[in-house]
Amino acid sequence: MTADTMKLAGPASTQGAAVRSSRDIGFAIGIVAILAVLFVPIPAFVIDMGLVLSIALSILILMVALWIEKPLDFSAFPTVLLLATMLRLSLNIATTRVILSHGDQGHNAAGYVIGGFSQFVMGGDFVIGIVVFIILITVNFLVITKGATRIAEVGARFTLDAIPGKQMAIDADLSAGLIDEKQAQTRRRELEEESSFFGSMDGASKFVRGDAIAGLIITAVNIFGGIIIGVTRHGMDAGHAADVFVKLSVGDGLVTQIPALVVSLAAGLLVSKGGTRGAAEKAIMTQLGHYPRALMVAAALLGILSLLPGLPFLPFAAVSGGLAALAYAIPRQRAETQRRADEETAEREAKAIEAERQSVKESLRIIEVELVLGKQLAAHLNFSRDELANRVGKMRRRFASRYGFVIPEIKLSDDLNVDPRSYEIKVHGTTVATQPLRLGDRLIVLGESAAPDIPHDLTREPAFGLRAAWISETFSAAARRAGFEPVDTLSIMLTHLSEVLRNNLAQLLSYKDMRSLLDRLEPEYKRLIDEIVPSHMSYSGLQAVLKLLLAERVSVRNLTLILEAVAEIAPHARRSERIVEHVRTRMAQQICGDLLHNGQLSVLRLGNRWDLAFHQALKRDPKGDVVEFDIDPRLVEQFAGEASKIIREKTEQGENFVLVASPDARPYVRMMIERIFVNLPVLSHLEIARGVDIKALGSIS
Repeated sequence: MTADTMKLAGPASTQGAAVRSSRDIGFAIGIVAILAVLFVPIPAFVIDMGLVLSIALSILILMVALWIEKPLDFSAFPTVLLLATMLRLSLNIATTRVILSHGDQGHNAAGYVIGGFSQFVMGGDFVIGIVVFIILITVNFLVITKGATRIAEVGARFTLDAIPGKQMAIDADLSAGLIDEKQAQTRRRELEEESSFFGSMDGASKFVRGDAIAGLIITAVNIFGGIIIGVTRHGMDAGHAADVFVKLSVGDGLVTQIPALVVSLAAGLLVSKGGTRGAAEKAIMTQLGHYPRALMVAAALLGILSLLPGLPFLPFAAVSGGLAALAYAIPRQRAETQRRADEETAEREAKAIEAERQSVKESLRIIEVELVLGKQLAAHLNFSRDELANRVGKMRRRFASRYGFVIPEIKLSDDLNVDPRSYEIKVHGTTVATQPLRLGDRLIVLGESAAPDIPHDLTREPAFGLRAAWISETFSAAARRAGFEPVDTLSIMLTHLSEVLRNNLAQLLSYKDMRSLLDRLEPEYKRLIDEIVPSHMSYSGLQAVLKLLLAERVSVRNLTLILEAVAEIAPHARRSERIVEHVRTRMAQQICGDLLHNGQLSVLRLGNRWDLAFHQALKRDPKGDVVEFDIDPRLVEQFAGEASKIIREKTEQGENFVLVASPDARPYVRMMIERIFVNLPVLSHLEIARGVDIKALGSIS
């Protein structure tokens, strides 16, 4: 700290220390003054001020006890209770001294506060005062104080018994990372304060109980001692002495017992609050008014009582009407409050979303799947948004059932940078497909068929690249008569989207999705995963296996079979490609079952010539494992030309078939074929399951 900083900070810190010091001194002087009252005679005016201060302090304690959120918010209550009790007892002694010394001077001998209470509460009759005083003592001692003491005892016992469990819960949350070290320290400190508070309240409740007993004894001493002193010392007759000293003593008892009753009530409210949070009136009224039917039943019963002969109609009817009005108003008020809360929540969420959208971090977030519409296309589909959302939802459920994992949410947006009548499909922020549409027209798929004799414009169907034609919607009926099915704009776009998603399944399976799939497995298979990972491969390696399967549209829904196959080969192979080939062999039944058409598997073989060429291109290590694929580029071009010719020929004939190669060459054949025919499955001979009805279509040769 520099010298200038010290000069600036010095006077402020010195002033703060002086204020704290003067406050401490003032508090100590107040305590000493209370103790001094026990021994030093004080005038009646000072007694009046002390009694008013005692009443004010008791009311303040009650109000604080009503409005605190939880008992620990008033953790100083035991100390405050001790000071308030000591103040009342010291004033009791002071008033006793004055009553016994100057009681012969009349009803105001001990001050105007006691005199006023003796006249106002007792109505000038000391018998009434004695009865009221005894009732106050009974209520305070036998009802409020006794109940508060019992609650404090049980609360202290339960709190102390629960400390080890709560401490272990804090340590567990800290170990699990749910809270940090600072939060753990705060919760431990609250736990210590809670145990200390309820332990103190158990003892503090004895102050209130002892105060009630002391008040009763002091009042009795004042009465009998005053009468004796009045008769023997001041020459008063017995009747007059009894009248004066009983009124003074009972007035003194009322002045001290009413604040004691208020403080006892505050203590009872505090210890009975328990785990209820919020101000007392809010908690009580909320819970009492939470059941309007109970209010309505109570109103009905009071209404019936008001009609009974001999009972006053107006009080019962008035309260019955009030309860009925509450039962009617509370549900509507609650619904209005809930509506406002929902609106505020929605507004906060909208602001948070807007703020997030405008933030720099939002620009860095990549949307996994997005369908971007041009402005005219978006306006054209505006009334079909609900249908679009419904069909996209069905598509995601179909994909989950077919491929074994849930594809990400598909975001629908529009962009001025996109051609107004076109749409773009983005995967991980990259545009993978763009297609213009003719709004209001219909598309018919021609394939190798001749176009119908209606006005049309030839084009290519976007999902599979087949020959198609645009026709006006007015010619839809004519196209159906010609054997073609017109397709609307929305169906074209969703079919294209579905095919793009199939071509990008591997990219859509995230590490999080993979772990979610593994977490849903049964405990036995989780133990199998523990055997595989990390001794033989990592989770990322397992994800790579699933991605390679999905890249060829092989479903991972039978995850248990995949894990068993991986467990077989993982100790003997490290490369994901080799592991996948073994897994595909074990999944032959599923793969063939998914590719069957009309109960048959149509097969196009590679041919002897190309089998030999691919076999010779495989380079192996001394162990026999394939380490390299080295083929003459001219052979690659020749193979692509011959394969394209035959595959197109079979496709135009309407055949659904697979290409079959040798097990070692299959991945490399697939690598070359997918550049031309991305949807054509390539199987090895080992992946043809037993019992499958095979239809041979020929060979590439």
